[in-house]
Amino acid sequence: MKVFVIGSGGREHAICFKVAQSKGVEKLYCAPGNAGIAEIAECVPIPVMELERLADFAEQEKIDLTIVGPDDPLVAGAVDVFEKRGLRVFGPRANAAIIEGSKAFSKDLMKRYRIPTAAYETFDSAEEALAYLERAEFPLVLKADGLALGKGVLICPTKEEAIAGVREIMEDRKFGAAGNRMVIEEFLTGREVSVLCFCDGTTIRPMTSAQDHKRAKDGDQGLNTGGMGTFSPSPFYTEEIASFCEEQIYRPTMAAMKAEGREFVGILFVGLMLTEKGPRVLEYNARFGDPETQVVLPRMKSDLIEVMEACIDGRLDTVELEFEENAAVCVVLASEGYPEHYEKGYPIQVNHEFGKDGYYLFHAGTAKKDGQVVTAGGRVLGVTATGADLKTARANAYQATDWVEFEHKYMRHDIGKAIDEA
Repeated sequence: MKVFVIGSGGREHAICFKVAQSKGVEKLYCAPGNAGIAEIAECVPIPVMELERLADFAEQEKIDLTIVGPDDPLVAGAVDVFEKRGLRVFGPRANAAIIEGSKAFSKDLMKRYRIPTAAYETFDSAEEALAYLERAEFPLVLKADGLALGKGVLICPTKEEAIAGVREIMEDRKFGAAGNRMVIEEFLTGREVSVLCFCDGTTIRPMTSAQDHKRAKDGDQGLNTGGMGTFSPSPFYTEEIASFCEEQIYRPTMAAMKAEGREFVGILFVGLMLTEKGPRVLEYNARFGDPETQVVLPRMKSDLIEVMEACIDGRLDTVELEFEENAAVCVVLASEGYPEHYEKGYPIQVNHEFGKDGYYLFHAGTAKKDGQVVTAGGRVLGVTATGADLKTARANAYQATDWVEFEHKYMRHDIGKAIDEA
């Protein structure tokens, strides 16, 4: 079969890597891809938001299955465009992807269906939000309503910081139209856990757990980023917690979306906070998380294409979902200055053969220039390593970061440090 992956980051490289292992896949395309993806797929120079052009390509090449990776095209209706042409595609339609596209929608959904989450208020103007801050308790969290590349969340310990944050989001438009509306919610404390779930509109099947590190600097300091590293599984996500989440969060979310006429087919990412009062939903995403995908898919034993096709056909309940009894850690190698100002175009030197023996190198922001792979983004590469347990995987991942060199290479040195406290 012919498979077409849409996207260009580390998530899409991990997806392509797993798709390439699926039996029956004869040809793999990716649009627009990156330098690493080009080693296992034919890259097509079509931007992810040119939905009709992407569908044209799928028609012309008689693609059997298209997988939409990023949030923007999903929220914009990529799946709807493909389905209208009778093309087979994996991902939620626009009316279901809104669960990520609008923080206000997802919070209201959780309130209506009594899915545990943080208390919140929604605001359509800076004036209303600023008035609310006068009577609010701190710390609290500000969230731009729309898509903001994983960066539209501000944690504000004081009223002064919250006032500045409201002005940044709603007046200065730091995150563009994503800040037209804003959610202000209570600040939850506990362990964060990410769980990716396969969904077929009725059935939801969680994958193995993971934990992301969003802040740019060690010790969870600095600005929010798209993710500086992750590990899987989370030692804090016990069987008891998993059972609670299945009964109180995952299945109720699927049922809620179905009741709203928004059947969710694809990947539902559930961001959790394990509080003293039990798990609470921090956020939903409508696709594979990045960099979580870079530790979850290397541990997956099941055939990815078989599971995706079962989701599309509404028979997910008939498929076995299996993961290795091991662990994985991913350390993101970024350009110094990310997520703000950084330089591109530096040659990348790789001094190891990745892709075997439990070591993987997933490209995120790379390109080819004059035959040389160079840096082309803030997050450049994801160095993933597996091991018998989390401590071994962590040691392996950090050892592997020494095998990759480029100017202004930056990384956190405490990815998975919470493992030591488990």
